[in-house]
Amino acid sequence: MKARRQMKVQEIITKEIIHTQEDLAERLHLAGFNVTQATVSRDIKEMGLIKVPSAGDDYCYAVPTEVHPTNLQDRLKRVLRETMVSINDTESLVVIRTIPGNAHALAAVLDNCNWEEIIGTVAGDDTILLVIKPKEAVSTVLERITTLLG
Repeated sequence: MKARRQMKVQEIITKEIIHTQEDLAERLHLAGFNVTQATVSRDIKEMGLIKVPSAGDDYCYAVPTEVHPTNLQDRLKRVLRETMVSINDTESLVVIRTIPGNAHALAAVLDNCNWEEIIGTVAGDDTILLVIKPKEAVSTVLERITTLLG
């Protein structure tokens, strides 16, 4: 639910001018998410959203243009721990199963990590296919994921 909500937050602030947390909470309510201001505040912090100048002397929320590697690693660790159900591999492929509706969020974070061994991801509703090159690097990717899971 959190990953879906945060994807909706990103969609809303990309398409609309959102000035306050209350505005964002209201838009999320209209989209069917039952949130409190505290939940919106946590999402803003976790997503690393920033405020940028908008019309006049006002400011609105935006997605930062650069992603800091430490934030990305923390986000990957959190999303893995919250959504991953299982992991399996064969040859040069790794298959990650997630709780339903979360594969796209996890795949997006993996794509942004720029791990040189991952040449691509394909995500469905609850399954991610990682294509690894060379096939000997599968163990490296599995080890990294295991380490992040703690």
